[in-house]
Amino acid sequence: MKVNTVESLSGSTEEKGMNTFDIMAKYGHEQIVQCYDEATGLKAIIGIHSTVLGPAMGGTRMWNYASDEEGILDVLRLSRGMTYKSAISGLNIGGGKAVLIGDPKKLKSETYLRRFGKFIESLNGKYVTAGDVNISTRDLEYIRMETSHVTGLPEALGGGGSSSLITAFGVYMGIKAAAKQAFGTDSLEGRKVMLQGVGAVGMRLLQYLVEEKSDVFVSDIEEDRLQYASREYGAHVVSPEQIFDIESDIYAPCALGATLNDYSIPKLKCTAIAGGANNQLEDEEKHGQMLMDKGIIYAPDFLVNAGGIMAVAAEYMGEFNKEYLYQKAEGIYDKCLEVLKKAKVQQQNAQLMAIEVAEARISAIGQLHRSL
Repeated sequence: MKVNTVESLSGSTEEKGMNTFDIMAKYGHEQIVQCYDEATGLKAIIGIHSTVLGPAMGGTRMWNYASDEEGILDVLRLSRGMTYKSAISGLNIGGGKAVLIGDPKKLKSETYLRRFGKFIESLNGKYVTAGDVNISTRDLEYIRMETSHVTGLPEALGGGGSSSLITAFGVYMGIKAAAKQAFGTDSLEGRKVMLQGVGAVGMRLLQYLVEEKSDVFVSDIEEDRLQYASREYGAHVVSPEQIFDIESDIYAPCALGATLNDYSIPKLKCTAIAGGANNQLEDEEKHGQMLMDKGIIYAPDFLVNAGGIMAVAAEYMGEFNKEYLYQKAEGIYDKCLEVLKKAKVQQQNAQLMAIEVAEARISAIGQLHRSL
């Protein structure tokens, strides 16, 4: 089965053969900065896609990439996604992302993380970080010792804690919107859902689905998570190799990126797709069109999984309120349904339609700022 080992190492074949400046030009990135520290082994890359709406915000992930080029491609695509995620959610922040290249089990230490914090501080607030893959709230505490430009901190330090709960609720709203578009009702009772990935977001999403009496199938690379999902929620366990052989109403990718590709799409046996993973389409244009040709409803990933950025942005701005955040994340339902309906009327790839909506807001606000 063709899947990538990093959540968002997607990208067209063309992109994988392009140099960094060509990709930056293609997607309109403002800046990419790198830091190397021999003493700690730190190899950090920060991608700043846009600061038109505000400081570039996005989490830091640490991964043992096969090459530095993979890390650069990842940070470029992820930072772009953060711009659109924030813009379409009505947030006054831009898009950025950071990757740390290396084995977290071998390299992570207080000194390593504080050195990274000093790197962030050197950007003078242009980039604000948060947690992501292999970066915990404890890691953020170390980073916070060297910079104030960090969010997603533990509640004990005045932060909002893990944003996964808000993210999961937003994904749940996105799934209901996709169901409404596909089936004429947003009820998920009796719907067969193939949930890929039961980490922090996926497990909470599983709870929502079970509470609504969905028939849920789960897959994950971690056996203990699968056993817990089966034992506690009665989910049916499916091996990663069987995911695309399962007939379902809804496929919910919440782990790996680029799972919608040349291999998987011809095999898909679902009516709608909505999930929490980033960059689900390996190639936005090609694979978005392939889904349309199969008549599959696709809810844009950066719209569906925007709950997390809503939470960390509110914390950073000093406006964190859980009740309000759940209300804001509930709005993902209406926005998603609006984009899906518009895409259907215009016979447009829903992902590209969502990008148009996000870019329209960025352009309008940017023009407003220039006129002041």
